[in-house]
Amino acid sequence: MSQSNLFDSATLGKIKLRNRTIVAPMTRVSANDVGTVGPLMCSYYQRFGTGGFGAIITEGVYTDQDFSQGYRFQPGITDKTQAASWAPVIGAMQATGAKVIMQLMHAGALSQFNRFSSQTRGPSAVQPKGDQMAEYRGNGAYRQPFEMTPAEIETAIAGFADAAKRAQDSGADGVEIHGANGYLLDQFLTDYTNQRSDQYGQGVEGRILLTCQVIERVREAVGSEFTVGVRLSQGKVNDFDHKWSGQADSARVIFAAVETSGADYIHTTEHAAEAPAFHTGASLAALAKKFTNLPVIANGKLGDPAVAQRMLAKGHCDFVAIGKDALAAQDWPEKVQNGRMRRAFDLDMFAPLADLQTANAFFSAHAGS
Repeated sequence: MSQSNLFDSATLGKIKLRNRTIVAPMTRVSANDVGTVGPLMCSYYQRFGTGGFGAIITEGVYTDQDFSQGYRFQPGITDKTQAASWAPVIGAMQATGAKVIMQLMHAGALSQFNRFSSQTRGPSAVQPKGDQMAEYRGNGAYRQPFEMTPAEIETAIAGFADAAKRAQDSGADGVEIHGANGYLLDQFLTDYTNQRSDQYGQGVEGRILLTCQVIERVREAVGSEFTVGVRLSQGKVNDFDHKWSGQADSARVIFAAVETSGADYIHTTEHAAEAPAFHTGASLAALAKKFTNLPVIANGKLGDPAVAQRMLAKGHCDFVAIGKDALAAQDWPEKVQNGRMRRAFDLDMFAPLADLQTANAFFSAHAGS
């Protein structure tokens, strides 16, 4: 198999990457309780850069001190102290030759812990499906959220913009707006969680509006030369099977809207990136390529380099984001290029918690295997 495309340099927004491999954002709940970077995070992130990835997208970082935090020990970037804690971590990653994109996240109704509030907020007062995730210290059903007021929506938008500026000032090469996986912006995009009758509801054009407004405000905050991407999905952490009701028609509206709003790239994440988005036909990544002129990152079961290369060769994406396989082999690019065996992902890396202490204990116990 030729690796020429996978390991060619390429431009993502305003960032020149040494290759087309990217570390996918993955929640690790290993920050300090006040949201500053924890002691294990710097070496964890730096190893991906040393291992040859072109860029690293951080785990979702919460954006305001109202309702955005999703998990206990989640890192934030809501003030100068949190931002300052990120600067040396970003610098350590960049020193390896990798670029750094900070993912900005508002958990909305899926918040399992928020040290600023005991309540949750969402587009409508609809209780989320499923149960909280135990690997992120959750227990039982999600709380029923309160419907966001216009003032609370404005606070959330401002939080994204302010967080993006702090990320820029901390040295990040770009930011990614988390509009996927069931979190706040995806809750607004999803028909059954968004029952609003105002401008943010009633059809896909209204449901994507908040994401577009966030992109626009972030762009205003960071300027035209800083990379701003957006992550989008159909499935969610609490609803793996969800599909956009309008199928390809909805995809056309959604992808075109985020491009018009000023996004530099689209990051699609599906259970399997290569699979048809709507049971038959093109993948979600391929539809993003079809309906926009933006570079597309694909994510979902791309740890097999043959599959990743095939997506690139077909023109269905421009970059591949590797998640669980990168956790198992933080030097995935180096191993693939040199034909070395890669460790397979093991669920024990997430047991009992999906944090870095658990992962380190796993690797210590399996050293040499």
